[in-house]
Amino acid sequence: MGLKSATLVLSDGKIFKGHSFGAEGEHIGEVVFNTSLCGYQEILTDPSYCGQIVLMTYPEIGNYGINPEDIESKRLWLSGFVVKNYNPRFSNYRAQKSLKDYLTEAGVGGIQGIDTRALTRHLRDQGAKMGIIAVGDCKTDDLLEKVRRAPSMVGQNLVKDVTCSKPYSWQEGEWIWNRGYPSVKEKKWRVSVLDFGIKYNILRSLVNVNCDVTVHPASTPAAQILKDRPDGVFLSNGPGDPAPVIEAIQTVKALMGKIPIFGICLGHQILGLALGGQTYKLKFGHHGANQPVMDLQTRKVEITSQNHGFAVDIDSLKGKAVITHVNLNDQTVEGLAHRDLPIFSVQYHPEASPGPHDSHYLFKRFTEMMEKHS
Repeated sequence: MGLKSATLVLSDGKIFKGHSFGAEGEHIGEVVFNTSLCGYQEILTDPSYCGQIVLMTYPEIGNYGINPEDIESKRLWLSGFVVKNYNPRFSNYRAQKSLKDYLTEAGVGGIQGIDTRALTRHLRDQGAKMGIIAVGDCKTDDLLEKVRRAPSMVGQNLVKDVTCSKPYSWQEGEWIWNRGYPSVKEKKWRVSVLDFGIKYNILRSLVNVNCDVTVHPASTPAAQILKDRPDGVFLSNGPGDPAPVIEAIQTVKALMGKIPIFGICLGHQILGLALGGQTYKLKFGHHGANQPVMDLQTRKVEITSQNHGFAVDIDSLKGKAVITHVNLNDQTVEGLAHRDLPIFSVQYHPEASPGPHDSHYLFKRFTEMMEKHS
């Protein structure tokens, strides 16, 4: 049986022809490129990619298949997946199914065989674009009209689509060879997590520094969180534009000065907005596991895992916070700390998965902050 044709059309009229290796139909999302060399399963299950079509710059994808351990949430959230060469013959002792089957079962569109280098260069030069993947024979003019009618990421509250529906406790620690994900018995710090689209490995990283973790929906008010008498509050990653997530911004405002707070990714941006600042859309965002970041306190450089399309405007904070980390590629803000209160945040992903472990120390820094203010 031959490969089915597939077409990717961008909102600026750029067209790429290839072959399908995912679900049938049409799939619309913002097209962004990810520079990770591996970790496609973690990327597929990262809720931060809700509403996006992810292009992998590494050319060979699918060779180690899919396994039930390397997932970062309960399902796939992205709209589509774009690769140069899809390898249907996977080889890994943990693998249980192919990437194609995984995408198809989840209803996610996949297109292979296009010039991913040319597409990446186009997005880098022109910025992230809305796009549509269509399987089979199609009229590109009709596809272009559909994608131009699709709403952009700006102004969309995607957190409501990915957050949990009710509170839950998390017990699982980080993965250990031949043992999987064991629980950690010693629990010293009670941490309430606001779920904006959290990855499992963030929760595992908190458990591994002896935190007793309870995850709450993004709309949970401050009074309800404080009722549990936690030692600290964690603000998670998540998809899209932080500005429309008004309930969470109000919650964080109400928590400031009452409890230590640590935020990452979207949580970092929401913290910036709660401080009275502003955020803005990046040209093509940071998506990958090789972003260089400098810790301005230690002057050390970390190679970090990142996935975001918005950033905090430091000038809009008017001195309420100081920059703690900066991106060495484009000098954007990668970390903040309040001048007086026990509050800090980073734009990147210290839990990695996929990516390097250079930034794991931040979870320990959070526990040290809780200990100091307990």
